[in-house]
Amino acid sequence: MKLLTITTLYPNAEDPKHGVFIENRLRQLQLRYPDVEATVIAPVPWFPFRHARFGTYGRYAAVPDMETRYGIKVYHPRYLVIPKIGMNLTPYTLAHSLKNQVGRLQAQGEQFDLIDGHYFFPDGVAIHALAQSLRLPFTVTARGTDINLIPSYPRPLQQIQHVLKHSQHNLAVCEALRQAMIGYGADPTRTTTARNGVDLNVFRCVDEIAQPALRQSLQLPTDRPVIISVGLLVERKGHHLVIEALSQIPDALLLIAGTGPDERKLRQLATQLGVAERVTFLGGLSQSVLADYFAASDISVLASSREGWANVLLESMACGTPVVATNIWGTPEVVSAPEAGVLVERDSSSIAQGLCQLLAHRPSRRQTRQYAEQFSWDDTSDLLYHLFTQIISGRNPPLPAPSIRHTRSETEHDKEASL
Repeated sequence: MKLLTITTLYPNAEDPKHGVFIENRLRQLQLRYPDVEATVIAPVPWFPFRHARFGTYGRYAAVPDMETRYGIKVYHPRYLVIPKIGMNLTPYTLAHSLKNQVGRLQAQGEQFDLIDGHYFFPDGVAIHALAQSLRLPFTVTARGTDINLIPSYPRPLQQIQHVLKHSQHNLAVCEALRQAMIGYGADPTRTTTARNGVDLNVFRCVDEIAQPALRQSLQLPTDRPVIISVGLLVERKGHHLVIEALSQIPDALLLIAGTGPDERKLRQLATQLGVAERVTFLGGLSQSVLADYFAASDISVLASSREGWANVLLESMACGTPVVATNIWGTPEVVSAPEAGVLVERDSSSIAQGLCQLLAHRPSRRQTRQYAEQFSWDDTSDLLYHLFTQIISGRNPPLPAPSIRHTRSETEHDKEASL
């Protein structure tokens, strides 16, 4: 099975965390099914200067044209992004870049059975154009804002609907996104939930006995609650709400892991609220280091306004750390039992209440880990392999979502956390 995975969301040498969930899915599929041969095309925006003063665009320029990650060849062709009017033009500049890169690969003798695409706009639109020119079947996986935000713009919505209609199969990382796609006209029999999993080897559980030693190694206090909030430093991730909630929880320490344009504003907010001494900005962390901080924390918080399937929630729980998360989109599918954590409304008072509730009545770290263990990658890898095999052979049957083993208390928790 020769897959061509195409997405602008994929790690690279300059940003190894970018889209790591897509890399993880592909790696897990290959580990479970060694006959899968994958090539990745992960385009990056064109920019002429590499200097650090140009920030994100400077890093784009420094990305290599080709690299090998975990034995998979990853190509990074450039595509043109024009500020302000880019939304309308980017699908076409991206499609042009993809066609040129695939042409070069074909000239080297490469052939593919299926395009495994990710993110519906602009990626999916460009992938559809490429698939037509190559006469290849293709799938696209919805990841979050491509379905829960971008369709608010009329022209992108029309293009997304066109992709939904013409792809061999549509995939979504959570049922909430799948239902939204069906609402936009996707055929329910060709639209399947294929949730993300969690790497249980990287994100390991640390129990209550071992946790103090881990905290000492990270120079964290052992005598006060430690809360961690992970994600890009932008409004959508809600770190500002967590800082506001912290002001209602005396003595707790807040760790914020991530980079982004709002760091200065968040620091200023912490100072204004008088909690700056209790807020530590960790910056961007590798997955192995992030796992240590998850394991050292008492609670993880995710205060997003939009999420597809939030990997950080499962990663936290795999380390034994329960979560407080806003009750939006696919998050209730991740946090569906008391040992996982609690769901709250997206305001600082509700977040503070959720934190206090969980600090007062925490599940054991082992219970939280056991909950996360039901979300290994195996079910999703099986589903994908079966689906891709059927499409390549010319058949495309409807498929169920991956099975998830729920806890005994799921029903009661769902009543409490219902939208």
